[in-house]
Formats: sequence, C-alpha cells, structure tokens
Amino acid sequence: MDSLQALWAATGVANIELGQILMTGVGALLIYLAIRRGFEPLLLIPIGFGAILANIPVADMAGPNGLLGLITRAGIETGVFPLLIFLGIGALTDFGPLIANPSTILLGAAAQFGIFLTLLGALLLNYVPGFDFSVADAASIGIIGGADGPTAIFLTTRLAPDLLGAIAVSAYSYMALVPLIQPPIMRALTTKRERAIVMEQLRPVSRLERILFSLSVLLVVALFLPDAAPLIGMLMFGNLLRESGVVERLNKTAQNELINIVTIFLGLAVGSKLSADQFLRVETLGILALGAFAFATSTAAGVLMGKLMCWWTGGKINPLIGAAGVSAVPMSARVVNKVGLETDPNNYLLMHAMGPNVAGVIGSAVAAGVLLALIK
Repeated sequence: MDSLQALWAATGVANIELGQILMTGVGALLIYLAIRRGFEPLLLIPIGFGAILANIPVADMAGPNGLLGLITRAGIETGVFPLLIFLGIGALTDFGPLIANPSTILLGAAAQFGIFLTLLGALLLNYVPGFDFSVADAASIGIIGGADGPTAIFLTTRLAPDLLGAIAVSAYSYMALVPLIQPPIMRALTTKRERAIVMEQLRPVSRLERILFSLSVLLVVALFLPDAAPLIGMLMFGNLLRESGVVERLNKTAQNELINIVTIFLGLAVGSKLSADQFLRVETLGILALGAFAFATSTAAGVLMGKLMCWWTGGKINPLIGAAGVSAVPMSARVVNKVGLETDPNNYLLMHAMGPNVAGVIGSAVAAGVLLALIK
C-alpha cells in the first residue's frame, strides 16, 4: 500500500497545479495558432512545445539540470543563440533595397521610437503598486519595441537577466503576431489614397556596393558603438557570406542548417520560460502590456515618418512601408505588401518595404548598443 502511495505521489497527476494547467493551455494555443492560422510556425511551434514541456509536473525539464534548462544556460544566458541567429539573418537578407533607396533608413530609425518611449513608460509604472523596475529593467523592456527577439535577449542577458523569461516570450510573441497587430495601425494612420501610392522601381545594386555596404556599416558601428559590435558583426558577416559569391557552402549552411538548428533550440528555451512559477507574476503582466505598447508605438512611428516622407517627396513614398521599420524580417515587409495589395492588387510593395525592414534590424542593434553604453 505504501508503495502504491509513493508511486502515486511521484506522478505528475498528483502534483499538477492550476498554474501549470493554464500555461500548458497557453503552449497548446501557440501551437494551434502556428498550425491552423499560420502565425510564424517556425517560432510558435518550438515555443509552444517548450511551454508544455516546462509545465510537466515533477519532470523539472526547465530546471537547472533539465534539458530545457541546459539549453537555456548554454545558448540564451551566454548570448550565443542571438548572435548565431543574426548570422543567419545576415545570410538570408538582401540589403539591396536599402542601398538603392538610402532614405528609407529614416523609417527604420523612426520605428525605434517605441523603444525609448516604453523605457520611460516602464519607469512610470513604478508608481503602480507591485512594480519596481530599475533603469536597466526598463531598457530591457523597451527593446521589445524593436520587434527583434535576438536583440531583446542579447540586451536583457546583460542588463536584466532576471527578466529574461518574460521579455523573451513577449518579444517573440509579438513578432509572431505581426500579421494581427500591424494592419489595424497601418490602416488607421493612412488614407486609401496614400495606401495606393505606387513607388518607382528600385535601381539595380552591384555586388561591390553590397560588399562595401556590409563592411562600412560594421566599421562605423563598431568604432562609434563597440557595444553593438557583436550583433552588427554577425549580421554583416552573414551578409558578406551571401554577397561575396565565393563561399556558397558556408552561405547555404548559415541560411539553412545553422539558423534552423538554433531556431529549434532558441524556441524551446524561450518556451521553457513559460513555466507557471516564472511567468504568472504581476511584473510579467506589466512587461507584456508594455511590450504591446512598445510594438504598437514603433509601428505607428514608422508609418507617421512614412507620411512625412510622402509629403516631403511629393507623394513618391507610400507611407505603409514605414511599418516595416520594425526589425521583424521579413514578416513586417510581407504584411506591408499584403495591406498594399488590399488597396491596389497591382501595387507590390515588398521590395520597397525591405529597405526600412533591413534598416530596422540595424537600428534595433544600434539602439541596444546605445542602451548598453549608457546603462551597463
């Protein structure tokens, strides 16, 4: 009888708590959104499954010695995974649209506004009972506005590691929900006439220009903002593999095997932070709310800058592409293209949107470097 009682006490059924049931449901919901609704399955399936694993009672898979805990320690807490992701992004990304239309860098810069506004918002939230965010905490929360999960993890591991779970989940969740969050903001801030603007075809960009761009950005950022050098360095190294034309094996590895493997482990590690004991806190709810505000504000700032550039250029810039100034590559560019096609089925904005999209990646990395330099 005692043996049966001991066996029962060791089961997950006997030890499961309400919070674990709730967070398991959240993990299942993320998987549902990925499979049935197509919301960034590469992100949501690993995150959702990691959340389910982390909330299995007794197994302690997200603990220090559990599988997910070991993955988190090796790749997230060290900052290795975000840097490898940036390497893959660089190899996958065409910087040509930005080089062909350099003015779109202003849209990428404007979309970082939400980062700094949210930083102030996090500090103001300290006046609400239950919240006590330091400047370092606020900076880590603000970076969610860049819609760049790797950058958010990179900065948070250095400034506020205790908030890593909530910030990582928030950043990646809002990245995955770009198709839901951005379109209403874009439609609300633009007129039908503005959304129908057809932009001029971009000029061809030579291989030499692309190579010189990667090296120039690296040197300028590294010399003036060394704290951003790891992120920018990996991004530009990946892009150099792409554009050099002489290391196709390395380029394909960075684009496929490497980034896919890291994405699996990164997603599981982020999902492990959805364990009930870590996630169901008052401060976590505050971070999720601030993250949504940051992302929405960054999107709005990009669109408003697009409207200003539209007026300044006499209607040559479609304001919608400003929404791609957040660095969710290429998700936000695809969303811009989709919203544009709703107004005019023949108006393809994807390549035009890639300019500010790429600028947003660089901008979020630079913003992280600025915050590190000022706060660390």
